[in-house]
Amino acid sequence: MNPKLLEILVCPVCKGPLEWKKSASELVCKACRLAYPIRDDIPVMLPEEARTLNADEIHGKA
Repeated sequence: MNPKLLEILVCPVCKGPLEWKKSASELVCKACRLAYPIRDDIPVMLPEEARTLNADEIHGKA
């Protein structure tokens, strides 16, 4: 994930910051509890494509 791109991307729902989870190939918004997939090195920033995070993922236990 390009660090410059990560600096300008925000959650499309709340406009908050995103965290890159390299191992899961996702961009995570902890405020919205959503994880946006990265497919073929392209972030898919559509709320309907995001998955909901569980409590353990939010608190860093997963």
